[in-house]
Amino acid sequence: MSGIRIGSAAPAFSLPCVSAEHVAPRPIRLDDYRGEWLALIFYPRDFTFVCPTELTAFSANASDFVGRGCRLLGISADPVDLHREWLETPPERGGLGPLQFPLASDVDGAVAREYGIWIEEKGVSGRGLFLIDPDGILQYAVVHSLSVGRRPDEVLRVLEALQTGGLCPASWTSADGTIDLNAALQPGIILGHYRIREKLGEGTFGTVFAAWDMRLERMVALKILKQNAAESRDALLAESRAAAKLNDPHVCTIYAVEEEDGLPLIAMEYVDGQPLSELASTRLDPKVALKIASQVASGLAAAHAEDLVHGDLKPANVLVTSAGTAKILDFGLARSQRTLLRSESDETKRSASKTDRPVTGPIELDIDDVASTVDARPEGLRPLGRLRGSLAYMSPEQVQGIPATPASDVFALGLLLIELLTGRRALSDLTPIEIIAFLQRPSAAAELARRVGEPYRGIVKQALQSDPARRPDSIQLSRTLQRLAEQSTAPAEAE
Repeated sequence: MSGIRIGSAAPAFSLPCVSAEHVAPRPIRLDDYRGEWLALIFYPRDFTFVCPTELTAFSANASDFVGRGCRLLGISADPVDLHREWLETPPERGGLGPLQFPLASDVDGAVAREYGIWIEEKGVSGRGLFLIDPDGILQYAVVHSLSVGRRPDEVLRVLEALQTGGLCPASWTSADGTIDLNAALQPGIILGHYRIREKLGEGTFGTVFAAWDMRLERMVALKILKQNAAESRDALLAESRAAAKLNDPHVCTIYAVEEEDGLPLIAMEYVDGQPLSELASTRLDPKVALKIASQVASGLAAAHAEDLVHGDLKPANVLVTSAGTAKILDFGLARSQRTLLRSESDETKRSASKTDRPVTGPIELDIDDVASTVDARPEGLRPLGRLRGSLAYMSPEQVQGIPATPASDVFALGLLLIELLTGRRALSDLTPIEIIAFLQRPSAAAELARRVGEPYRGIVKQALQSDPARRPDSIQLSRTLQRLAEQSTAPAEAE
């Protein structure tokens, strides 16, 4: 079957056809089947021995195919007049009788050639069968010897398996479950051209593994998205592709966004370092803390220059190498500001303009760890709003359901700076609802800034302003932090 492959667009066609219901020839095209599955059944000739046994068997199972959203179409090199005669001839005289699907005529074999099954010396098509999905993508192809017929039940089994969207083992039936890929990912398993070495961590949307890229012969960090995160998967992949254009020493580089064995994955730079969440659990020397925060601000500035925000900045998403270099990880919630403005509805835009509107109404949140990433639409937020990020590091506008902006990243870095300087999370010992209520207070920035000593209090208070417009940008913040790091001699925590 040269010229076509599974996963590619099926060759288009337009052919005359007849059916038991429509004996007058009419054109039929591949595009006529858009939005539903198609089983394309090529067979060599009308009025032969094996072909009627196949076509009548498929006709007897036509309702099973239709019940699974799949239509049938038979194709041979015979003219439509011969098709009509075959349909009108009783089975006892070598005919088919009424068939539950149409027969098309590929007289010159052009379509059979496109599908790679034309037998030139015989002037007929091979006994090929193709399953084409609702998007016109070829998902299954099998070619039998001209002397061996095909079984409809096996084609139905494959159709059902394809429609699960998962991996189905040998002898799979609809009563079986698909392979749990996330559970099956173990050291030594090969996924595409990546061989998994070890599990590095697990988050809300995916699991991260250290893996060996066998094609480029280098270590990578492989983030494999969870199958139950389907609602956010497409957005995460699109946003990761946008973040892949970033090239900065303080941002973990994204190499590729791919899909292997049905699993969407993000291949990233492998960083041999320690999560900032571990470092921040003990109070750091102010000079070290400010240096790390300055590098994070520099990485954010590079992202913001490309109209990208992180949206989920927190210590767990920053690695620090043995050389002291900070790298921001997981731009999984990164979002292009240009795309955001294009895609928002008018209602969302109007809501987003009211940044000072307090949260009202009942809010239900089932979050065990306020430092965990959430992507939810709690009842009671503004229309079309949603919480995206980690509550312990969210800005006031994010907890109102407004999408993150560069100023939101600056706010998160302000909270992170408090943690680096004091060894304690800024919003510790608060429930989700208490965090949301606290961030609505006009005095929140001043209250939080009092937790650190001078001369750090001023920059913390600026970064934590409730009004996003009053916060410094990431470039200003990076420069200020760098200057403070060079001058630092004072204790970090307020007395």
